[in-house]
Amino acid sequence: MKKRVAPIIAVVIVVYTMACPALAAEASPSAAPAVLYPTEVLEYTAGDLDELRISKTYELSPLDDPAQIPTEDFERSGLHYTLLDIIKEDQTETDSKYYTETVTLDSDSKDMEKIMPLLAATCEATTEDGYTGVLTLDTASIQVEASDYGTSTRNVSATRSYPNLSEADVSLVPKSIQDSGRTLTLADVDWQEAGGFYNATATYTGTATSQYATGYTVTADYTGEVTKTTSGIVRYTAVFGLTEEQEKNTEIPQPDMAGGFDWRWLLILPAGAGTVGLVVLGRFLLQKYKSKKEWKEYNK
Repeated sequence: MKKRVAPIIAVVIVVYTMACPALAAEASPSAAPAVLYPTEVLEYTAGDLDELRISKTYELSPLDDPAQIPTEDFERSGLHYTLLDIIKEDQTETDSKYYTETVTLDSDSKDMEKIMPLLAATCEATTEDGYTGVLTLDTASIQVEASDYGTSTRNVSATRSYPNLSEADVSLVPKSIQDSGRTLTLADVDWQEAGGFYNATATYTGTATSQYATGYTVTADYTGEVTKTTSGIVRYTAVFGLTEEQEKNTEIPQPDMAGGFDWRWLLILPAGAGTVGLVVLGRFLLQKYKSKKEWKEYNK
């Protein structure tokens, strides 16, 4: 029996060990949302009836969530306030400057008609300090320079005449000459006799090498205005007012003028009549007092 109980206890311990972290993970509360606090709270009245209002102003960055602005009802000084409206004011500020960006590209031709299709009319730019904008091609700034070269070789020849030679001897003819900066070597000699002398016409040959452009580098400037947001603050103002029932309770009662009769006279007339009655009674008592006084003086 003891041998059977030991494995059961081991299984229970393993299950409990695995279950506890899971329960702890479920029990851990989720991260609470950031609390937003107003930068300004104002109490004022609005409208013809001087209705009570409370406004709360919040200044939020792009990272703040406006949905976290408190909009629940609240009580103050025994009055119950509810949300009436939320006003949004964008306080974003931007800075701008003139910017030039140079682009470089390769072309196999220096013909501008073939180069222009390679250059876009506009381009988007982002500077290292965070400015962005759309720039326009400055066509006057386009420059084309050869970047790659090829070589070609061709055969060239030149002739020289040597008159009045004593003999038709090749040794009397120069073996090479300089022509247009190139060295040419003797290839053939044509002899003609004239009066006991010889005229030699020598032909010299050689090669000429020339260089030509096979590729070009094109540079062009794009210019324009770029901007950067320096302040991304957005201002929200939550306006609260009394509930409709409390608005009625705080209003000053107004007399009902229906039917063309002002019922306030029901209060004014009795008060006026009472005042007149007191004045008459006072004058009567004063007159009676004077008469009584005169009678006493007469009987003395």
